[in-house]
Amino acid sequence: MRLADPLGAVPSVVPTVGSKELVALLPTMLGLRGAGTVLIPEVAYPTYEVGAVLAGLTVRRTDTPPADVAGVVLVWLNSPGNPHGRVLTDDELRAWVAWGRAHGVPVVADECYATLGWDVEPRSILHPEVAGEDHTGLLAVHSLSKQSTAAGYRAGLLSGDPALVRQVWEVRRHLGLLVPTPVQSAMAAALADDAHVDEQRERYRGRRDRLATAVRAAGARIDHSEAGLYLWVTRDEDCWTTIDWLAGLGIVAAPGSFYGPAGGRHVRMALTATDERVDAAVERLVG
Repeated sequence: MRLADPLGAVPSVVPTVGSKELVALLPTMLGLRGAGTVLIPEVAYPTYEVGAVLAGLTVRRTDTPPADVAGVVLVWLNSPGNPHGRVLTDDELRAWVAWGRAHGVPVVADECYATLGWDVEPRSILHPEVAGEDHTGLLAVHSLSKQSTAAGYRAGLLSGDPALVRQVWEVRRHLGLLVPTPVQSAMAAALADDAHVDEQRERYRGRRDRLATAVRAAGARIDHSEAGLYLWVTRDEDCWTTIDWLAGLGIVAAPGSFYGPAGGRHVRMALTATDERVDAAVERLVG
């Protein structure tokens, strides 16, 4: 996991202090400050927008490659998506790859939930059936926070186009964003062990099955949610009305509007509570 050898060689993987700092700082580290537009999903993790704002860039929300490319300097994809658990198909990923390469725009995929597919198997943007023979113009972001329940370790990875990774690495080392050796050792151990990932995924699957059944029994609908750690729930009403309904049952969820205007009629329910708390929520919903 140690990335710089004594001769200064830099491979195409860099450990990061979790994934959030990378998301927030990537436009800056790629030298995109001051002018331009970052494309982010219609419903998205807020830090994509924060990173653009920190770099003085504007944001446009879209789920499809746009015809108007004027000023676009970076694309963020998130599959499986937070908050809605939507997984991009191979065709959708290939369309973004082709679009980015045609217009010289880096395409970055946040794949932190990639090991948590339920109804479909998520595919990395770096997979040969998506990227082709090389990773030109592409980056993928990974984290051990979800797959290994290691959020406190602040352990993440950036991989992809060696030229882009080198640019990020060159800036990071001058900012002091270096992952401590003990954390890198823990990352290496975790990445070499699939058993604990499988065990934790099955724990989440059990919570998901119980909670989803109760949500539907209570008269709500679940959209997408085919992967990841959340249920994207709606009662076809303003998200704050749904939040009030859940609060009356002693259940806390996140309003969909927090993730963009298109999320205004959904709430995000997490699978990260303990089994005991999930079972309590199930009992309240069906009761």
